[in-house]
This record gives sequence, C-alpha cells and structure tokens, in this order.
Amino acid sequence: MLTSPDSLKSRKELDAELGGAARAWLDEALAEAAHDAARTTAASGTPDPEASPYASPSWELRFAAAGRHCGQENADSVRSLLLVEARAPLSSVTRLYEQGTAAERRAVLLTLHRLDLGATALPLIEDALRANDTRLVAAAVGPYAADHLDPHAWRHAVLKCLFTEVPVAAVARLDDRARGDAELARMLSDVAAERTAAGRPVPEDLRTVLALTAPADEGGHPAGPTTAPAAPAPTEES
Repeated sequence: MLTSPDSLKSRKELDAELGGAARAWLDEALAEAAHDAARTTAASGTPDPEASPYASPSWELRFAAAGRHCGQENADSVRSLLLVEARAPLSSVTRLYEQGTAAERRAVLLTLHRLDLGATALPLIEDALRANDTRLVAAAVGPYAADHLDPHAWRHAVLKCLFTEVPVAAVARLDDRARGDAELARMLSDVAAERTAAGRPVPEDLRTVLALTAPADEGGHPAGPTTAPAAPAPTEES
C-alpha cells in the first residue's frame, strides 16, 4: 500500500494507538528534536539550514529507529513528526535521505512540504523520480513537488507515475496543474497512440489525466475532455 501525506497520523492519533513504552520513547525522541531546534535557533537567531553539516544530532538516530520502537505501521508518521519538531534543516534532510533505507527516504519525501526549505530539497524529489520503487515515486509527487517542480519536470513526474503504475491519485494538485496544459496533453496523446498502435491497452489513469488537460471555458468550467485514440478495430487476421 502506498503512503500519502494525508495518511500520516497526528501526535494525538499516535498516542491513542501506541503502548506505554512506545509513547515514552516517542516523548523522548520529540523532546530531543525540539531541543536541537531550540539550540540551533538560539545559536543563530533563526534556524540555520547548513548548521553542523558533519554532525548528526541524536534525534536523527531516533529517526532510523522509529519502526523498531513504534511499529512499522507508524514509522512514517513518527519520522514525519520528528522532522517537523526538529525544524529539520536541509543538511539533516539530505543526510537522512541519502543514508536512509527506502522507508526512511519515503518519510523524508512525505514531509518536505511541512519544512521551511523552499525549493532547496528538489534534488531529493528528482532522485526519487529516477527510482523504480513505486513507494518513493508516489511519495515524491506530493505537495512539495506540486509547489516546486517546474512544468517540464512535473509533466515527466506524471508520466513516471503512468509508466510505473503509481495511481495518479497520488499526484498532489493534479487537477490544478494539468488544467489547460497543452504540452502534457500532447505527451499523453503520443503515449496513448504508441500503445494503441502496439495493440496494448491505454491505462484508465492516462485517460483521466488527459481529460483534465482540457482548458476551462469562460465560466471556469472544464471544456469537453480530450480523448485518447481508440483501439483499432479487429481485422480478420487478428
């Protein structure tokens, strides 16, 4: 099952589900993250995105151990809370992503939009979109990508979802960004035509996105949907 930012649990929800030992561990972990954030702020007046690039604060070790202490089903949510509580700078986010397991990388990607990083973490999104791990691809097309990927990169992110069978429902603000995008419509139509010519089915998700690319009419309503090529009629030889 693919995890989305919307499926992350709040602290209150975690407290209701975790046992006493796990709650105590989470309390300590979040306290360490908050302490590190306060220390960094006190030292510079504002969080320094490049503070201590070679030193790993203790909460980062907790980040890796989240699944062991709170259960794998809660690991994404716990890791996300740690990143937010620590006000994780780019140096920490990059280190946790580059050195982490696939699950740890996913948690980083799911949380980027909740951190004050601007567009500086785009290399992590771009790396995830080059992967063949569908969990990373799905996490990479969340709100952060919707806010910061340029049109060319975003279109290719949508195509990546289609090619790897990641549901396009994972793409944040899909309606918004696809609306009236003639270039995306052309790319999708080309893919649909190639598949049709090869006798392969056109994925329903491709048809869904293609319909969204129709420009809005004067009243702000979507115009008639763009359609993918129909499958060729069978012949006597087929």
